[in-house]
Formats: sequence, structure tokens, C-alpha cells
Amino acid sequence: MEMKSENACFGGVQGVYTHASQATGKDMTFGLFLPAEAKDGPVPVLWFLSGLTCTHENAMTKAGAQGWAAEQGIALVFPDTSPRGDGVADDNAFDMGQGAGFYVNATEKPWAPHFQMWDYVAEELPALIGSEFAVDLDRQSITGHSMGGHGALTLAMGLPGRFRSVSAFSPICNPSRSDWGRKQFTGYLGADEQKWASHDASLLMTERGFEGPLLVDTGTKDQFLDLLMPETLAQAAAARRQQAILRMQPGYDHSYFFISTFMEDHVSFHAESLYAG
Repeated sequence: MEMKSENACFGGVQGVYTHASQATGKDMTFGLFLPAEAKDGPVPVLWFLSGLTCTHENAMTKAGAQGWAAEQGIALVFPDTSPRGDGVADDNAFDMGQGAGFYVNATEKPWAPHFQMWDYVAEELPALIGSEFAVDLDRQSITGHSMGGHGALTLAMGLPGRFRSVSAFSPICNPSRSDWGRKQFTGYLGADEQKWASHDASLLMTERGFEGPLLVDTGTKDQFLDLLMPETLAQAAAARRQQAILRMQPGYDHSYFFISTFMEDHVSFHAESLYAG
């Protein structure tokens, strides 16, 4: 692992690190904020998964999460959204290829050799961070935006017992039925739609739900609302009687202005679970 930068931030340290990934077969970069409390021992962890076209840097610099995390004594992890570099398959469209890993393990050519983002986020990166930094992997929660909101929800429901709470900003809620999903799932996972179900938040909510609290915020002026389909997750959660807060925020769009407005709510929401018991 190589340290690319470390900056003092709200009494803690915002770092950026690069490491060779066995899951993706490429060097991967991530951001990690450690609050001041990490100097004295392991702190709980909140993961932030970013959306289409993003790197580790977008949420790290635009979401305004570090200040609220510092108040709560919580570490923040900002993974990249895909493998990158020479020899990594790509697509001319912004919603496929580099910057658009969709947090799945690709099985189809040309994506399979490097696009193993589920394994990277679920297994490899947590193990690395747990071994190198003062974080408590028994106290983890997860959030994300758009494609990253999809990833946060599917990881939380797909890894029972891993995360104490889950939240999302403008998540892609029903990718099996959305143009933000069908194209990518076909490309990464093949045409068999049964293989898609474990990466569809609304289907997962119907099948298994989440054993913990859930918070989702979506803007009523989100320019991608028809692709996000928040109503499908709301219907599935209501049918399952899932513990959930699902909010439509009047006037807000898909941008980081929206995310930063409600970031305090999300960090505080996770802090309740991360410090419970």
C-alpha cells in the first residue's frame, strides 16, 4: 500500500492510498478519513459508495461528510467505483466500463478479468483497512449515492450481519427494470435475469429485507427519477414491514448539493447504530 496524500481534517486525517488489488488485478485508490479518536484505538466505520463517473475523490471532496463524522468519532471509507488503467475494458458511454462498475462481479467478456467490484468492496478492501488502520470492523455501516446507493443497499442485504445500518442518496432501486441496470447487468452478468436478482435492491427487499434501520433520501426534482424508481423500493419495504425511513425531498436534484444538505442526517442516523450496544 502506498500513501498518496494525508491532510489534517477536522482534527483527524483525510488520507488517499493506492494498493495492488488481487480482486481487480489492478492498482486501486481509496480515500479514508480517520477522526481524532483513532489515535486512541479502533473507531467505527461508515462506507460511502459513489455513483457513475465518480472516483474515490468525488464524495471525499464534495459530500461534506468529514465534519459530521469527526463529531461522531466515525471513520469514512471512499472506494473507487471501478478498476482503471491500461488493459482495463471500457465503453464510450458514461454508464458502462471504467467509472461504472455497479458493485458486481462481472462474469462476461471483456469485463470479467478486472470488474470484480463486489469482491473488492465486500472482502478485499475491508481486510486491508482492518489490518492497516485503527478501525473496528465489528461496527460498520454503509451509504452511497445513485449507483453507489444501489451498491450500498445490495451489499447491506446481501451480506447479512455485516452492516449495522444502511442509507442511500438517490439510489438506483430496481435496476432489473431500469435502463440504469438492464444494460449493465446484461453486459457484466449475461442475459439470464435470475443472476441479476441478487443485485436489485427492490427484489432483495422483497426476498430478505435488512435486519436493521434503513434511510433513503431522493429529490423530487432529480433529473434521473424515472431511472431510479424509488417507488419500487418503498412498495417492497412497506410490504415487508421493513424498518425504514424513505423520504422524497422537495426541490432537490441528483447533485452533491443535495447530498451535502442531508449528510448530517445520514451520519447521525448511522452513529445511533454504530454506538448502540
